[in-house]
Amino acid sequence: MSAKQMLCYGLYLLLAVLQLLVPQSEAAIAWEAMTFEAKDGTRVPAQRGTLEVPLRHDDAASGTTTLAFVKFNATTDNPGPPIIYLAGGPGGSGIATAKGARFELFMALRSVADVIALDQRGTGASAPPPPCQAPEAYPIDQPLLREPWIAYLRATAVHCGAVWREQGVDLNAYTTWESAGDLEALRQALGAQKVSLWGISYGTHLAMAAVRRMEPHLHRLVLASPEGLAQTIKLPLRSDRFYDRVAEVIARDPEAAARYPDLTATMRKVLERLDSSPIDVDLVAPGAEGSVTLTLDGTAARLYTAFFLSKNPHNIAALPAFYAALAEGEYEYLAQAAYRLAYARPAALRPMSLAMDLASGVCADRLALIEQQADEAILQDWLNYPLPHLLGVLDNVQDLGEEFRAPLRSSLPTLILSGTLDGRTFPEAHQEVLSQFSQGAMVTIENAGHDLFMIDPRVGDIVQAFLAGSTPTRERIVIPPPSFQQY
Repeated sequence: MSAKQMLCYGLYLLLAVLQLLVPQSEAAIAWEAMTFEAKDGTRVPAQRGTLEVPLRHDDAASGTTTLAFVKFNATTDNPGPPIIYLAGGPGGSGIATAKGARFELFMALRSVADVIALDQRGTGASAPPPPCQAPEAYPIDQPLLREPWIAYLRATAVHCGAVWREQGVDLNAYTTWESAGDLEALRQALGAQKVSLWGISYGTHLAMAAVRRMEPHLHRLVLASPEGLAQTIKLPLRSDRFYDRVAEVIARDPEAAARYPDLTATMRKVLERLDSSPIDVDLVAPGAEGSVTLTLDGTAARLYTAFFLSKNPHNIAALPAFYAALAEGEYEYLAQAAYRLAYARPAALRPMSLAMDLASGVCADRLALIEQQADEAILQDWLNYPLPHLLGVLDNVQDLGEEFRAPLRSSLPTLILSGTLDGRTFPEAHQEVLSQFSQGAMVTIENAGHDLFMIDPRVGDIVQAFLAGSTPTRERIVIPPPSFQQY
């Protein structure tokens, strides 16, 4: 063998050895250098990555789908396990989140490890299937009452299920269990022994599914405003206790207390009156010639309350004034909200969001309790909109079952962040999640709502320190309460 041949052979052996040392899945990530620009104009170097993963992790013949993500490289010489951000929703984009108010926290966590903003399968840049609209908007001459609106929602779901089936969309590929499989595939592709998960709302539901699927390969968890594996459909009376807490905050503000002496009683009185005697409201609708008359019961008010007046303190600030106006018979704002909700455009559904929720589902006992509580709860069952009204409508979504929803028993170091004014997932549910982690710690942020990461700098400091290895010492952070709008 010539010297040249020996040199070539030696190089071949070296390359072969190096290939064995590198996890084979690492090459599956396609990396591209980029400049990441936040909404405030800040620009930082980053890497855009894509990874092909099985459409169904237990079916090699199912095809593949694409995950997209952005990686911010660690700024430390000794980085810990990569940190993967899991957005809420379901349907939120991790990449879009990194561009917004939480950009500062993404940057701060680089002092701990690489930080990855992931678009979960079916969201953002990760190959979302097409959304679907109802054939038409809710008829303008149809009263917006509970039962007709539910019938319209169910008909929309049936229509969209048929459309997606015709398009070849496999809704069972868009479940939390499949997304948890994606996290394990991403870990392997990164060549990481372990990863940490940092999520909020639905993102914590996914993180907990990952605990069930890949716990030995998880390092630490940050669960903000968590939604447990059995908590997709919320207990209606927990929203009543939430409004009691809002009333307590009002009572501590002399001016607000004078204007709104009994919030929950006013809410009940207004909604019961609307249910027993639906109202007709004349409204000049955008783009319409002349006015239209909308007939409304308490349905629109409950939906507007659940989704626009209860999530965070800046929304809650308008809640008592809204009901004070309704108590005085002023319905124009309610009619405007109802028009935007039902009449302005056809209802739309996104396959990932709908399939994720339907598949995570609810056990029979909890559903019976939800139905029982809905009879007496202020918002009935509308805080779960569009569930549970669409349960069982689509035969092409399989329930993940009781084994999926069973409580975890995990020793992973876990930080739980809970806002006392969270009107989405509720502090009582956060305590239930905490009970599933023997090494869990909860930090309560008094007067914070659902979106709490950037509500106070101390929250980010605690997250950063925890992911770096510390145990939280501050159990409660107090921030100013909402300043209630005047009626």
